Amino acid sequence: MKIPGLDVEFANLPAPVPVWFGQVTSAQWVTAATAVREHGGRLVALWASGAIFSEAVSPGGTRAKAIFVAYVTLEGLFWLELALEADARYPDLSALFPAASRMQRAAADLSGVVADGAADQRPWLNHGAWAADHHPLLQDPVHLPAPAPGALQDYPFVRVEGDGVHEIAVGPVHAGIIEPGHFRFSVVGEKVLRLEQRLGYTHKGIEQRMTQLPALQAYRLAGRVSGDSTVAYAWAYCMALESICHTQITPRAAWLRALLLECERVANHLGDLGALGNDVAFAFALAQFSRLREDWLRACKTAFGHRLMMDCVVPGGVKADINAAAQAQLLICCDAVLNDVKKLYDVFEAHAGLQDRFINTGRVRPELAAQLGLTGLAGRASAQAWDLRCDHPFVPYDQLRVVMGGHTRGDVGARALVRFQELLESIRLIERILREKPEGPVASDVVLPAQASRGLGWVEGWRGEIVVALELEGADLGHSISRCHLHDPSWQNWPVLEHAVLKDIVADFPLINKSFNLSYSGQDL
Repeated sequence: MKIPGLDVEFANLPAPVPVWFGQVTSAQWVTAATAVREHGGRLVALWASGAIFSEAVSPGGTRAKAIFVAYVTLEGLFWLELALEADARYPDLSALFPAASRMQRAAADLSGVVADGAADQRPWLNHGAWAADHHPLLQDPVHLPAPAPGALQDYPFVRVEGDGVHEIAVGPVHAGIIEPGHFRFSVVGEKVLRLEQRLGYTHKGIEQRMTQLPALQAYRLAGRVSGDSTVAYAWAYCMALESICHTQITPRAAWLRALLLECERVANHLGDLGALGNDVAFAFALAQFSRLREDWLRACKTAFGHRLMMDCVVPGGVKADINAAAQAQLLICCDAVLNDVKKLYDVFEAHAGLQDRFINTGRVRPELAAQLGLTGLAGRASAQAWDLRCDHPFVPYDQLRVVMGGHTRGDVGARALVRFQELLESIRLIERILREKPEGPVASDVVLPAQASRGLGWVEGWRGEIVVALELEGADLGHSISRCHLHDPSWQNWPVLEHAVLKDIVADFPLINKSFNLSYSGQDL
């Protein structure tokens, strides 16, 4: 498989989804990006290598730096590696893919690599907690030195000048029980002229910590990158590990993983629809959807042993099977939620005040969505028809035939409608999975390979596609994880929120923000 116009042979990685890996030169790095853009592909993730502290890797005890990128085309996912010279510089991609800007800034903070020619080179994850020349992924994870604090300084927000323009600073600490994020509004009166975000407050050192964990146990940390997407992250990590180990999970395990993933999707859509109603002072919606979500989570607890289904997806399959009693209760819950959601959809559609706040608020037109790389649920509400379950279906989605939700208007109302569509479709899928799943074991043995290997997992979470790229050392280095990059779709979608609020009023920001409901934790790593 090749990228059009790029003379590079890609190696197919053994995975349920089509994934290819290739090494490129600096010139080919740019050629590949241009070709993907011209043929309607998307940038999914960009990250840099870490370091391995072993004489078995190189005489100096560390390996050379590299920058990686993952693109999605109609054929599948292409994973490219560019080895870097001593100056650790590589060609900027943000002119072709605006979403690359923050990923490049994060790579510079963590690994000391620099995008040559990038217009924005401000720190992203480093808030002054460590010095500018301290790069966490280049530190020895076994003997990790305490980072020297950097110099605290004001973050250089872009200023908007003009008559009547003033700034409103919101966060990073908010009134609600939510994660921290800073939003700097430039406004005239109530109208928003510009929004600039400052995130990274929840940086936890996850990617460094992954290198300290046994490969067969690291799925637990992967499932805690963003707690509302624990199934999607754990599945993506396990898929990457199973690709490395050439492990094929059993059909029943694959069906049960899909069951868990769709249950996670239902829980989050129920919560978001209630919150959207609450943000327009429609407390009835919050009460009803909160009730349904609580009933759903209790059914998940009974069926899988955990309300959020943490640690249910394990390398080789799933932790436990579902018994007949739990299956019957989940089916009853499906019927109850389905009936009530249909009624609540009619209420939403008939509520003039709610529709007045939803329609044309926070609009992202399809052409802007395509330019900025809007993905996942929010992308589908702006006519970006990408869903891994439909584009490259694997077991059991190849048999379930998912009906993709979507809209073209790209506003709060469209994003709410797509949630309704996906919620109802997920319930249909859950009912089919419970009734049609094959018999058999729910786990397979996972044997780590003797040689160094790489694998990639790619799963359609409820926000969008989750990607986990995993590099594993061979038996001589104890099968240690040399690098694990975990990518959340919020990387692509947070910058789009800055555009969605333009020309709306400040009071509409909470509603617009909730209609995206992006993860702070997922993109802070």
